[in-house]
Amino acid sequence: MAQEKWYLFEKWENIEQPIKEICKDLVLSNAQLKMVMKNLTHEINRGLGKETHDDAIVKCFTTYVQDLPNGTEKGNFLALDLGGTNFRVLLITLDGENFDMKSKIYAIPQSLMLGSGTQLFDHIAQCLALFVKELKLEKEVLPLGFTFSFPLTQYGLTKGMLVRWTKGFNCSGVVNEDVVALLEAAIAKRNDVRIDVCAILNDTTGTLMSCAWKNHGCKIGLIVGTGSNACYVEKTKNVECAVPGNFSPAKPHMLINTEWGAFGENGTLDFIITEFDKAIDENSINPGTQIFEKMISGMYMGELARLVLEKLVDAGLLFNGRCSTDLRKKGKFFTKYVSEIEADPKGKYTNCREILSELGISNAADQDCENVRYVCSVVSRRAAHLASAGIACLLNKIGEDNVTVGIDGSVYRFHPHFHDLMTEKISQLQSYKFDLMLSEDGSGRGAALVAAVAAQKRHEASSSGS
Repeated sequence: MAQEKWYLFEKWENIEQPIKEICKDLVLSNAQLKMVMKNLTHEINRGLGKETHDDAIVKCFTTYVQDLPNGTEKGNFLALDLGGTNFRVLLITLDGENFDMKSKIYAIPQSLMLGSGTQLFDHIAQCLALFVKELKLEKEVLPLGFTFSFPLTQYGLTKGMLVRWTKGFNCSGVVNEDVVALLEAAIAKRNDVRIDVCAILNDTTGTLMSCAWKNHGCKIGLIVGTGSNACYVEKTKNVECAVPGNFSPAKPHMLINTEWGAFGENGTLDFIITEFDKAIDENSINPGTQIFEKMISGMYMGELARLVLEKLVDAGLLFNGRCSTDLRKKGKFFTKYVSEIEADPKGKYTNCREILSELGISNAADQDCENVRYVCSVVSRRAAHLASAGIACLLNKIGEDNVTVGIDGSVYRFHPHFHDLMTEKISQLQSYKFDLMLSEDGSGRGAALVAAVAAQKRHEASSSGS
């Protein structure tokens, strides 16, 4: 056992039993995780089925992406990546195995996140136009891949209806509308750049495509960031819910966006839901939805830890029963604190003390710091183990060795132990050989690659038809 992997085998012998008792429901056994896998497999099959899709909780939306990049893509391609409080615009220049990328990040003010859809898409179109003009490409027709990281029902590569907003957005006039059409209308209204929207996709699809460009064994894309979702390569014959005429039945595979964040909305995860999960859900802007996501993702991880810490203080088990005002405030214990506290070396509490002092807690005893680290570890480990159960389920579904899982998202990227926790747990839960790969510029580059592949297929189709 390598010295640096001590955290995988941490016994926490110096944590008092009453603290472990309060946290015990957050610690999942392999038997519980295998039940999660079994339930998720059932839900995914319902999502793929023609008769069951409409009622399915895990929607398994068809992406209509059937071709992965093969390295022959050439030209300038735009990507628009919308999935949080910022969005990115990227220009990617592809030439065989070489690629050059320029990108810019634009903010979305809260007023636009909660305003009208027209205002949101006008803002995006304005930023796109500024970006293209800065690069002096306004005369060139630029194929664009649009990463839209919200639940979509797709009816083809360039038609996707928003099912519902998540991640703090609630723009009016967009739900049940085609977001490609809304973007195209906003671009057309300006009439100052030539942009051809070739594909709309989810960030998980973008992550998979980006990794597949480098590694042809990549067949699963996973996001563990603000939200959590996964996509994977399914056999076309199993995708009963796909709309005929919008895909090629002759092509053996199709990418499926599972939207697994919704898993558990029908009670299938109640056997592992804790009082802390219930509190998170009840106080969220979308109670009763995205249950799996709320147990895994960065949007909720810090708050989960805060609720546990608050309970320990109230029970007199932490900080001598004295709670600072900030620790009582919803959202004040940031998810990055979890990563930073767990990045402290064993027995050292530098980051922990700094964070506690930011929260108005000074002179914490070493044991208090150890207890705080324990809580952070329990919360992040459960997230890693639930994500692992999901990936193990998809590996079993694909049924092949040497599948690469492309992963993006701030939690996976910045938490010091997440990768190792997942590698260990996935190995315990299933028997196929696999590899976890961090995606670089995942969803953005992936969107450009989807546009590149789509533009190339269009060109080939028109050439063969002429």
